[in-house]
Amino acid sequence: MPHSTDLQTKLDNITTQTRALVQPSRLAITDEAVQELFSTGIEDRILPIGATAPTFDLPNAAATTLANATAANTRLVHSTDLLAIGPLIVLFFRGRWCPYCMTQLEAWQAAFHQVREKGALLVAISPQLPRQNDFTVQHHNLTFPLLSDAGAILANAFRVAYTVPEPMQQHYRSIMINIPFINGDQGPNTWRLPIPATFIIASSGKITFAEAHADHRVRPDPKDVLATL
Repeated sequence: MPHSTDLQTKLDNITTQTRALVQPSRLAITDEAVQELFSTGIEDRILPIGATAPTFDLPNAAATTLANATAANTRLVHSTDLLAIGPLIVLFFRGRWCPYCMTQLEAWQAAFHQVREKGALLVAISPQLPRQNDFTVQHHNLTFPLLSDAGAILANAFRVAYTVPEPMQQHYRSIMINIPFINGDQGPNTWRLPIPATFIIASSGKITFAEAHADHRVRPDPKDVLATL
C-alpha cells in the first residue's frame, strides 16, 4: 500500500492555502507572533530527553475510553495507570479551532494501530474544556483520549506553555476564535496555550522523545516519532 502524504506536507498545504486567501496584513500578525515566540527561546526550555515527566490526572472526553487502562465510566485519566501498561505518547495541541492541530490528530489517528502494535498508548492534551474535546473526538472520529488541561497547567509543567500576546488575542477575536469560551475562564491563565509538542514517556517515567515548535505550522511526523519507540 502506498504511503500516505506525510504530515508536514499536509501542514504546508494549509499554509499555502491560507496565504492565498488571507490579506497580507493579517498574515503578518501571525508571522510576527510566531517569530516573537521563537525568540523567547521556548523551544530550548522544554523538558528534555532524560527528564522525569510530570504525572497527571486529567479529565477525558466523554466520547473516548482507554481499553484496559481506565474504567469506561471513569472521566479522569491517570498517567500512572497508563505508564503501567507501556510507553505513553503525549501530544500537546492548541485546540479544535486550529486546522494544523486537527490535521496532526487525524494523522495520529491513522497511525494509531502502529502505536498499539508497539505496545504504546497515546493521549492528546489541550486547554479546551471537556465539552470542546467531546466535539473534537466526535467530529474527527478519534479513538484515543483527548484530555483537558485547564489553564495549560500541565503544559506549563512540561515547559511548553505561553501566554498569547495582546495583538494575537485581538486577531483571534477578529476571526471568531473565542479562546475564553473554548477554554473557559481560567483567570490569569485564560490565554495560556501550549506550543505544539510531542513527548514519549517510558514506563519508568523518563522522557525518551521531546520535540516542540514555536511555529504551530511545524510538527513531527508520527512515523518518525514511532521509529524511536
